[in-house]
Formats: sequence, structure tokens, C-alpha cells
Amino acid sequence: MNHVDLLSRLAQPEDSKIVLLVLDGVGDLRTADQPETALEAAGLPNLDDLAERSALGRVVPVTHGVTPGSGPGHLALFGYDPTAPENDIGRGALEALGVGVELGPGDVVARGNFATLDGDGNVTDRRAGRISTEENRRLADKLNAALADAGTGDLRVSIHSGEGHRFVLLIESSAKGDLSPEIEDTDPQETGVEPLPLSAREPGAESTVERLKPVLDTLSGALEDEPQANGFLLRGFETLPKIPTMDELYHLKLGCFAGYPLYRGVAKLCGMELATDDKEVEDLFERVRERWDELDFFFIHVKEADKAGEDGDLTAKVRILERVDEAIPRLLEMLDPERDVLAITGDHSTPAPMKLHSWHPVPLLVHGPYCFVDDEDHFNEITAARGHLGTFPSKELMGLLLGNAGRLHKFGA
Repeated sequence: MNHVDLLSRLAQPEDSKIVLLVLDGVGDLRTADQPETALEAAGLPNLDDLAERSALGRVVPVTHGVTPGSGPGHLALFGYDPTAPENDIGRGALEALGVGVELGPGDVVARGNFATLDGDGNVTDRRAGRISTEENRRLADKLNAALADAGTGDLRVSIHSGEGHRFVLLIESSAKGDLSPEIEDTDPQETGVEPLPLSAREPGAESTVERLKPVLDTLSGALEDEPQANGFLLRGFETLPKIPTMDELYHLKLGCFAGYPLYRGVAKLCGMELATDDKEVEDLFERVRERWDELDFFFIHVKEADKAGEDGDLTAKVRILERVDEAIPRLLEMLDPERDVLAITGDHSTPAPMKLHSWHPVPLLVHGPYCFVDDEDHFNEITAARGHLGTFPSKELMGLLLGNAGRLHKFGA
């Protein structure tokens, strides 16, 4: 019996609420040049006060030393083993679900980034200067018009705009089942080099790759005259995935309070209602208040700490954490202190010195009526490392929350 099967077997309905507040990329590093993490440098009186009344620890999204993408990081927080083959879900599918793309059986999708290339074709910015969503929509319209003019052979290919620099490439075929998602990413994940060539991960995908190459040439040609977003990068080719949903597993009514497509896509895949597309923490908390009586599980996602980490901007990361801290009392006043559970953590660390996701454990705070109260009076990486909960895999967090919320039967006689 695996971890999810055990939780599902023990899950029981209850009146308690579970709130999972994900501060994307919250974890950071102390280095010689950065002696304090963002959590240490920020003024967080409300989170620190909460830490005095809570249990602290750390979660590891995949395993020590392995850096997670956002998809695996969130799947782990929701209780799924991100290393299990059935949960190895390409980012394209998650992004597509999040922007509302309707995927049919056999369709293939990929997540795209508009990017900036230099005169030699090398990537100088993987996110095209973080162009606006409005600019993204203009570019998507331009690309779809180019595809209509040039034709796409025996494929139906379309571009679907996402947030900022992100888009979804949808590939359909009239002969259902003849497309393969086993295609390597073209995103080199670094600058100063050319995009990777489109290639098959296994022989069965070679036909799909050969049919798709002229389509990508059309897209590249349509962007050549753009001053900033003059290229694109693809990753996470995938078909429509199927996993057991959290409502089926845990007898929960779940809501997703997130503004960005990828996180909405993961939540939708896991059986959550997409309750809002707000992005600001104050608005997210207000939407939670409006749905408080209707739902059991609230997934709240705050993106900006991750953005700041990727930009190497510790000051901006501090600023968003302080905004979250200011808003925390609004969330706490909704909780019933005798039954409800709140967890605050991240899907991964995004240290400002690295400007990337990292493998470092992520601070965790769990608050509820039966949580062991630590001796710590601050919420940061150092206190979390000393916390009662210890360091454990993210996939075990869901069991901890269900148990604290009284939603698991006893195991065995």
C-alpha cells in the first residue's frame, strides 16, 4: 500500500478546514555576500507571533539535492509522490489546463516561453524581459495568423496566450492517437546558447517531430522582426494526464485561489475548483473569506517571492513577504482555533543568489489546535531547521494536515 492509498483508506469527513498557503520560492540562502535570507531580513511580526504558537519544520519537494519544477513541487504538497511515473506530468499539460485549453484524447501540448535571441541566434533572455500579458496576447494572435497563412500540414496547431511571457502550444491531429509527447525540450535553461533542436526522446516520437518542425519554422519566422520577443522556447510536451483527484481520495471540497495558469492547472488536475484568478495576497484572502463556508480545503498561492528570487532581487522578496505578513491577520481570523489547520510553506526554494529554483529544504509552519508548540519565536530557515516537525518529504505534508484536522481514522486495531 503506497502513501496515497493509505491516506485515502483512512480519510474521513469532518467539519474542520485546512488552509495551505504556498509562498512560491520562499526558501533562500545565507552566503558570504547575502548574510540574511529574505525571511530573516523581513519584518514579519505576525508570522513570528504565529510561529510562537505553532510547529515548525522543513519540507523537501523531491529528495535531497534534486531541484523541483513548479509542477512536481505542488503535486508533492498535495500528497502525490512526484517521482512516481504516473505523476511525471509535463508542464505543458498543467499550463494548458490552467489557461482553459480543452485537451482531447491524443492531443499534445507544450509550455512555451517567448524569449529574446541575439544576432547569432543565442538566447539572451529566456523570458523576453518578462513582457506583459497584453503583449503576449498580441504575439499569440500574430503567430496564429502566421499559422493560418502558411498552413500546418496534417496537423492543427494553435497558440494560447498565458501570463507574461508564457504560452501554450496545442498540437492536434485528425488521426487520433498518432501523436507522441516524447519530445525533448528546446529550452536550454541557460543564456548564451542557441535553443535546443526539436528532437524525439524515443523512436515513436520521430514522426511527430518531423511533422512539427516546419510548423515551428513558421513560428520562428513570424517573430524575427520583433524587437524583444523574437524567439521562443518549448518544454514539457505532454498529453492529457489522469491521476486520482483529492476530492476522491480525501473526501474534501477543495478550492484553488491562484492567479497564474500553471498552479491553476495543477489544482484543476487534482480535483480543485478554480475559485479565483486574483494574484494579490489581499484579494486572495478576501476571495477565501467569501467561500469559507462552502469549502473544506483552501489552496492559496502567492507567486511574487519566486519572481523576486529568480531576478536575484532580495529586496523585492523581502517586500512581498512583508505584504503577506501584513495580511495574515485577515486569514487567521477565519480559523476556528478548536478545529482548523493552517500550513505555510513553499513548493520549492528560489534563493536570490542563485536566481533559480533550488534543492534546499523549504521552511514550514503548521498551526492548529493539536500542533506541538515549538520554542521558536520567528519563522525563517534557521528556526524551521530546529523545529519539532523536522525535515521530511513534501508528499507527507498532506497526511500531517489531514491528521491535525481530525480527518484520518486510526490505522489498525
